[in-house]
Formats: sequence, C-alpha cells, structure tokens
Amino acid sequence: MISDDASSSDFDPGTLGLETLAIRAGHERTHEQEHGEPIFPTSSFVYGSAAEAARKFKGEEPGNVYSRFTNPTVRNFEQRLAALEGGERCVATSSGMAAILSTALALLEAGDEVIVSRSVFGSTIALFDKYLAKFGIKPRYVELNDLAGWEAAITPKTKLLFAETPSNPLNELVDIAALADLAHRHGALLAIDNCFLTPALQRPLDLGADLVIHSATKYIDGQGRAIGGAVVGRHAELEQLFGVVRTCGPSMSPFNAWIFLKGLETLSLRMEAHSRNALALAQWLETQPAVERVYYSGLESHPQHALACQQQRGFGAVMGVEVKGGQAAAWQVIDSTRVMSITGNLGDVKTTITHPGTTTHGRLSDEQRASAGIRDGLIRLAVGLETLDDLKADLARGLDRHS
Repeated sequence: MISDDASSSDFDPGTLGLETLAIRAGHERTHEQEHGEPIFPTSSFVYGSAAEAARKFKGEEPGNVYSRFTNPTVRNFEQRLAALEGGERCVATSSGMAAILSTALALLEAGDEVIVSRSVFGSTIALFDKYLAKFGIKPRYVELNDLAGWEAAITPKTKLLFAETPSNPLNELVDIAALADLAHRHGALLAIDNCFLTPALQRPLDLGADLVIHSATKYIDGQGRAIGGAVVGRHAELEQLFGVVRTCGPSMSPFNAWIFLKGLETLSLRMEAHSRNALALAQWLETQPAVERVYYSGLESHPQHALACQQQRGFGAVMGVEVKGGQAAAWQVIDSTRVMSITGNLGDVKTTITHPGTTTHGRLSDEQRASAGIRDGLIRLAVGLETLDDLKADLARGLDRHS
C-alpha cells in the first residue's frame, strides 16, 4: 500500500498496476512535501561548492546541471512513462518528430540503412528522405504487414527497423513479436511508434521491440495543450539518445512535462473511452451507403482484427473512412460538420477530422500517397469523448448528401 506521504522511491514499480503507475510513478517529493508534482521552471541550478559543480558536470555525482538535459519535472515524466511502457529508461524530447530524429542521430551513421514501413506519418518519410539521407543514412520502404518484404529489404548495412502500428490513418498492423524476432536475427534494432495506442493499450517492449517512440502531443497529453515527444527502451541505447538531447538541444520544457504528467494520470480511462466511442462509430459508419470502407482494427471486417486482439488491449481512437465520390465528397463531409474540429492534429478529447491527402500526407508525392493507400476519398477521424449520437449526427449531415 502507498501512503499519502510516500514518494515513488518507496515502492517497487514492478508490483503495481498501470493505472497506479500512471498516477504515482516518478514523483520524488521535495522538502515542501507537496502532494501534486511541482514544476521547476528554471534554466540552471546552483552548487554548494566548486568541487560539487565539477562532480556533477562530470557525471560523478547525480544531480541537476542545466535544464536542457537535467530538470526534475522532465525527469518525473520520463520515469513515469518508462514505468508505464516497462522500459529501463525514457528520454523526453521537444516533439514526436524530435524523438524520431534523436533516435536516428543516436543510433545511425553514414552508410547505415533503416527499413521503414510505407504507412508511417508523412513527416517521418520526409525526415528520412529529405534530411537524414543527406548525411548518408539510406531508408528502404516496405509494406507494414509484409514480414517477407521486411526480411527481403534487410542488408548487412541495416541497423534499424522502424514501424508505426497501428498505422496512420489506415489502421494497418504488423506482428510486433515476429518483426522483433526478424530484426534481432539480423543484428538490427526495432523501434515502434506507439503514439496512437499508448502503453494503456499496447506495450511493444513486452513483445520484443527495443525502442518505443511517442508523440506525447497526442494521447499522453490528451487535451491538445502541449508539444512533446519521448523514447523508451534500455539504458544502453537511451544513454546515446540522452547524449543527442544534451548536445543538440531538442529538449522538453518543464511546463510541458508537467502537463504530460497530468495527462498520464487519466490515460487508461481516456483510452478506454476513446476506444469504446470509436468502435461504436466505426460500426455505424460501415452501415452508411455513402461510405466505401472503414479502416479500424476493432472491426471484425478488418483483415488483421485477430492480430489486433492478440497484441493490443484496445483499438484506439483513430480510423480512416473512405467515402464514395473522391475528394469532393470527402471535403463535403468534412465541411458539413459542426461539432468536430477540422484539424490535422489528433489525440484530443475533442473529435478531429481531416483529409489526409491534402493535409497530413500532403507533402508526399502522388506516388508516395498511392503507395501508402492515401486515396482522394479518405477521411481521418480521431474520435473524441463527446456523446456518440452527436458524432453520428455530425457525420450524417454530410454523408446523407452522397447516399
């Protein structure tokens, strides 16, 4: 049992449930004995002597040095998320894209190759193709669920496999355990982007992945308030990532870390509610005459529904909805909404709706979009926590015009 005046150091995280860890883990109370986690909005820290400063700068003595890489609030968030994902360590970053960039900078060098699923976020593709490729890191793209394709793409230069599962926005999956085994047989690491499900619904490290990457901006926050990212894994790889954040500076701010701490407290409840609303809405959308197809792994019609049930504890909030009539029809449905927010972001308690082909994946070439399955009639929904009937009515307004 945890007493009201106990710090997180007084209990073993391995003995506690996810919901308890989401509320309690990582908080080391100060001498003020605060109940809520404090924010430390300071750029630097003072020392009792020059010798103490020297020891802390050299890493010979634990303690804070400079908030670019050591801050108590950020550390609290890192320790809590690591506990939730079952990882040894977490390094927080300024955004989800900064987390991916830091991973690549830490673990890859000129001449290395990385295999990436085609169905990752559009900015991830741009990062590998436009920027990392300039420094001699070669990306190879494969279909997410084609394990034979992953293996065929591996060469002696392959150092990292990178996948987003479920994918954005088509809800494609990869068998994480099988992909991890494949990576390790070839001496490579596996990184899984887990921002759509969070540790509340999926724990890739338990399935053999080496690294878990998050855009904390999404469901970890849950209310669209802050930008941040994180990488969770073993000490060996995370120490290299920490070096990138310390030197290059893609750091999380203390205020944002505090917001994410508050978000984690309700993570399990929110993800359960998101999943419940999304499944009911997806089932309803499948019955609408104007809908060509619904992409949601919680549906029995999804080709990988059995795999989703096997490696996930829920199905999340994000789905793709393809309507008949192409872009014009998709835009009509989007523009007819009055409750939903038309925005490219997701992870909010507010339902968001967007047209991926002209927003989140708009920077990709026509060929890249086609390869990723982003068709003109595709809409992405990130289902929030509003009353389900209100969401149905909001979509019906536009869908009925095309039925």
